[in-house]
Amino acid sequence: TRARRVVEVRVAGEARWAVVEDVARLRDGLGVPVPPGTPDTFTEPVADPLGDLVSRYARTHGPFTAAEVATRLGLGVAVVHLTLTRLAAQGRVLDGEFRPAGSGTEWCDAEVLRMLRRRSLARLRHEVEPVDPAALGRFLPAWQHVRPNNPGAGSSRGRRGVDGVLAAIEQLAGCAVPASALESLVLPSRVIDYQPAYLDELTAAGEVLWAGHGGITGSDGWISLHLADSAPLTLPLDEEFAASPEQQAVLDALSGGGAYFFRQLSQQVGATDDQALAAMVWDLVWAGRLGNDTLAPLRALTRAGGSHRTRKAPPRARVAGTRSRAHLPTRSGPADMAGRWFALPEVETDPTRRAHAAAESLLDRHGVVTKGAVMAERVPGGFAATYRVLARFEETGRCRRGYFVDGLGAAQFGTAGAVDRLRSFVRTTPVEKPEAVTLAATDPANPYGAALPWPVSTGSTNGGSGHRPGRKAGALVVLVEGELALYVERGGRTLLTFGEDNDLTAVAIAALGDAVRRGALGKLTVERADGASILGADSEAIRTALESAGFIATSKGLRLRA
Repeated sequence: TRARRVVEVRVAGEARWAVVEDVARLRDGLGVPVPPGTPDTFTEPVADPLGDLVSRYARTHGPFTAAEVATRLGLGVAVVHLTLTRLAAQGRVLDGEFRPAGSGTEWCDAEVLRMLRRRSLARLRHEVEPVDPAALGRFLPAWQHVRPNNPGAGSSRGRRGVDGVLAAIEQLAGCAVPASALESLVLPSRVIDYQPAYLDELTAAGEVLWAGHGGITGSDGWISLHLADSAPLTLPLDEEFAASPEQQAVLDALSGGGAYFFRQLSQQVGATDDQALAAMVWDLVWAGRLGNDTLAPLRALTRAGGSHRTRKAPPRARVAGTRSRAHLPTRSGPADMAGRWFALPEVETDPTRRAHAAAESLLDRHGVVTKGAVMAERVPGGFAATYRVLARFEETGRCRRGYFVDGLGAAQFGTAGAVDRLRSFVRTTPVEKPEAVTLAATDPANPYGAALPWPVSTGSTNGGSGHRPGRKAGALVVLVEGELALYVERGGRTLLTFGEDNDLTAVAIAALGDAVRRGALGKLTVERADGASILGADSEAIRTALESAGFIATSKGLRLRA
C-alpha cells in the first residue's frame, strides 16, 4: 500500500495534522483552507463532509455530548446537534444517558455501544461467577459475627456487652436452636464477653422473649429468641395442641396478660403437686405457649440432665404473723422453676406478613439465601413460599437472584452487600494461618447439612465408621477455612474427620480443645475416631493431635476438662 501523506491544518484555532484525503472534507465541513500544494485529486467536493467528521468522532470515542464535538471541531452546538439527529435517523448513532456520572442527552456510535455492552457483560459474567462452597463456609460465620477460635491479628469479629447480645438476637430471631447450646456455644461465639446476666437483663426488661419449639430429650429442647417488638411475626405458629383440663387451667390463669411466679401460679390453679405442675408448665413451654422472664429454668433443666420432673421444694416456714424468706416472690416455688411465667403473645396469622418477615429474617441471617438453608430452618410453607417473596424482593430491588455459590442451583438470593462480601472470601492462595471455628452442628452459621451437603468423612473412605454427620442437638462441627474438618457426636465420644490434610485436622482439634478449656463443652472424653478406637494404631495421627491439644490418655480414651 502507498504511504499516506499528512498536511498541517488549523481547526478550532489549533494546529493539527490531517491526512491529505480529508482536505476537501475539512474545507467543505469546517471551512479550513486547503494547504498549498495539495493535488487537485484531493480537493474534489464530498457528499456529506460534516456528517463524515461527526461520525468519525463518534466511532473513535465512547459516549459524548454535542458540546464536546462542537468544541473539538470548532462548530456551534446547534449545528452538531442537527448533524447527530440526522445520523441517528440513519441508525449510525444512538442517543440516551449512557454514563453513570453523565447528565442530559448523550450520543454514542451504534457499533461502539455494542462493543461496550459486550465487554460490560463479559466483565459482569466474570464478577458473578459462582464461588466455591468453601467460600460460603468462610462467609457465613463472618456474616453472623462468629469469632474464630484462633483469630488473626486485627480480627474485629464478635460483639460485646448487652448491646452485642441484642444485636446477635436480632439476627437470630425466630431461629430454633437447642437450649443446651444457646449459652454454651451459640451466643458466646458471637459475643466475646458473653455472660448469662446480659440475656437475663434483656428478658427481665421485656426487650427479648424466648419460646419453645418442642422437646428433644427430658433435659433439652428447641428454643428461639425474639425481639419483643417483632415477636408476633417471628414466634412459631400454634400447632395442633390438645391441652388437658389441667393445662388449660394454667393457660386460663395466664390469659389475662399477667405473669406469675411458680408458687403464685400453683395457687391460681389450685395445684397441690409441684412436680405435676412443673411437668405441665414444661409441656406448655415446648408447645410454644408459655415463656419466662429469665432463662434460669432452662439453665437448671439442661444442667440437671434430667426430665420434666423438678426437685422437691424445701419445706416452707410457717410462723404466724411473719413472712419468712421462703415466701418472698424470688424464692416462691422450686429453684429450677424460678422467674415469672406468662403466656406468649398472640402470633400474627396473616400468611403474607409472616412470609415477608421470614424472608427478611433469612436475608439478614444468611446474607445469601439458598433452598437448603430455608429447609434446614423449617420455615412454614417451605422454600416455595419463601421463593415467591424473595422473587418479589428482587423485582423491587431489595435483593438479587443469581448463581452465587457453585453447586447450589440458580435460585439463590442475596443482598448486594452480602454478595460482594461473599466474593471477598474466595481464596486464590493458601493462607498462612488457617482460621478455625467451633460451632454447634445446629447453629445457623454452620452451612453443612443445610446450604451445603455433608462431605464424605475420612472414616467412610476407609471402610466406613457407622456414624454419619447430621444437624443433631449436642453435636459439634469445626470448620477450618470454611471447610468441614471435624464432626463431634453428641457426648463427644466419637469424632469424624474430613479430608486428607493432617495439618488442618490438627488445627481443628486444637480449636476443639480451646472450646473445652473455655467451658463451652464441659468434660470431653474421646473414645473413637473415624470408626476406630482412639487408643489403637489406626488413630495414631488423631491421637497425637489430641494430646498436643491437651487431652490426657485414660483407660477409656483421651479426656480434657474445662
